Amino acid sequence: MNNATLQCLIEAIDENDLWEDHLVLDRHQLLKRAGESDTRVYWVKEGCLRFFIRADRKEHSIRFGYAGDLVAALDSFITEEASPLEVQALRRTEVKLLSKSTYKAFMEASEDRRQLWNLLLEQLVHQQMEREYDLLINSPLERYKRVLKRSPRLFQEVPLKYIASYLRMTPETLSRVQNS
Repeated sequence: MNNATLQCLIEAIDENDLWEDHLVLDRHQLLKRAGESDTRVYWVKEGCLRFFIRADRKEHSIRFGYAGDLVAALDSFITEEASPLEVQALRRTEVKLLSKSTYKAFMEASEDRRQLWNLLLEQLVHQQMEREYDLLINSPLERYKRVLKRSPRLFQEVPLKYIASYLRMTPETLSRVQNS
């Protein structure tokens, strides 16, 4: 979703006074823990969120949410069940939130918003496919180039150890790739 479209959606939610809560998270504070269900939608007012899972005694970063993004723990949002996904603030982060029922009712209340909802879902699927392609590419350099081209903001806002995790490489490999 382009920034102007997302900004219009956020303004419409503001105008309808739909935000149900406002949270300020400290650096490294968890917004969602593994094993919990979370069906809320978050608007990141400021800061940065990291979505990750723990497996084999490692943390695997899956996605990030930056200031201005609308995000959710998507697996739990869709199924309404607990998931292994964790959501963590990488620095002081401020979010506003809506429950799934409020968000969906608002989005389904007009044809324009239903189309916007479908566009948002299409873009999420496309982003997920791009992420899957990245994981299938063997070369760390190619993974790095693809992500740098697609998401330069990642390298401005996220510590390198989490970027390395996202790219499925060690921080040392990422450092070598960046220097090459």
